Amino acid sequence: MTDMPGKQLLHLVFGGELTSLESVEFKDLTNLDIVGIFPNYAAAHAAWKAKAQATVDNAQMRYFIVHLHRLLDPQQA
Repeated sequence: MTDMPGKQLLHLVFGGELTSLESVEFKDLTNLDIVGIFPNYAAAHAAWKAKAQATVDNAQMRYFIVHLHRLLDPQQA
């Protein structure tokens, strides 16, 4: 996915340990790792990749990218 130059498309990167590999339910919501909010997908993907690679030894740790711009303005998604 590429973003249009100059257009701000906010993305949230976060993660945490899941209860099982078959679901997206977190073991402890108080321990979610909020990596940050990024101005475009490329920056969010770089942050996601760094966190995912750093936790590769824990199979139940997962990081996600949320397209905030789609939630803020669904007509522009």
